[in-house]
Amino acid sequence: MPKYAQGPFYPKNPKKYIGKGTIRLRSSWEFAFANFCDNNENVLEWSSESIRIPYRNPLTGKSTTYVPDFLIRYRDKNSKIVVELIEVKPYKQSVVEGKMNANLRATVAINRAKWKMAAAWCKKQGIKFRVVTENEIYRK
Repeated sequence: MPKYAQGPFYPKNPKKYIGKGTIRLRSSWEFAFANFCDNNENVLEWSSESIRIPYRNPLTGKSTTYVPDFLIRYRDKNSKIVVELIEVKPYKQSVVEGKMNANLRATVAINRAKWKMAAAWCKKQGIKFRVVTENEIYRK
């Protein structure tokens, strides 16, 4: 796979893309996930940054908005239709580990606040929420 940092993504199967406007990706991991959605025959529809969820920043106490990376509708291995809201994040930004610096701990705290609100929003919608890291993308 070519090196990719961030920028526009042009799907090979544009009829599957249900978002609006140009697809803008912020990392090579998001690019890999978008490519998966675009090319996987079991992914029926997908969008990028199409949902906005309010949450409170745990560090500042201010209300703000979280925009998860992807919304996908796919057919699982049992042919059941599943809808998931997906966040693509580095593993190190998703868990607190022993020797983390303060900035990374703050990032994890903010991410957890976002994900808690996303999970609650998804539950009300009857869909799933999942965080996907490089471990799942690259099957580590």
